[in-house]
Amino acid sequence: MSATILEHPGPWSEDEYFALGETMNRVELVDGSLWVSPSPTNRHQHISFLLARELYGPAQLADLLVLQDVNLRLASARVLEPDIVVANASDLAPAVDAADTVLVVEIVSPSNAGMDRLLKPQLYAAAGIGWYLRVEQPQESVELHLQRLVEGQYVSFAVAGPGEELVTEEPFPFRLEIASLLGHRRRR
Repeated sequence: MSATILEHPGPWSEDEYFALGETMNRVELVDGSLWVSPSPTNRHQHISFLLARELYGPAQLADLLVLQDVNLRLASARVLEPDIVVANASDLAPAVDAADTVLVVEIVSPSNAGMDRLLKPQLYAAAGIGWYLRVEQPQESVELHLQRLVEGQYVSFAVAGPGEELVTEEPFPFRLEIASLLGHRRRR
């Protein structure tokens, strides 16, 4: 990021946000303000990759696209960058619209846990995204919390922890085995 961002007068517009282009940090636009987060950890990125890989086949069978770190337009001047989005969208568009999004996935990081557990789900719910998958990463494992939008709020639909798998027919049929999301990590 450059000092130009810090010197920006007034609220940011969507056009100004998209004009930033690719950045080293994760930059999101919320009601005219920029939210800047450091790049995710190696573990976070590894889990995201493995999860996207596991969702890819089932999503493709449902004629959906799996995208990582994509701009998700929730409303005017409200663009977030979830870890994974499963949507009925073009891979050529600069952003995915909330209306085309079937499932949004956030992997909770210690540095932004409040955003991933509280604020972002509220913003996704307000945009009408039907399904939210929160991935917790306790020491040496992963927990999956699939939530469904009911009357404007997410409610628990299915939970899977160590040694388990999450199996669902909604929002499209898929099966996620916790062990497959841990992968092989080389220790040094």
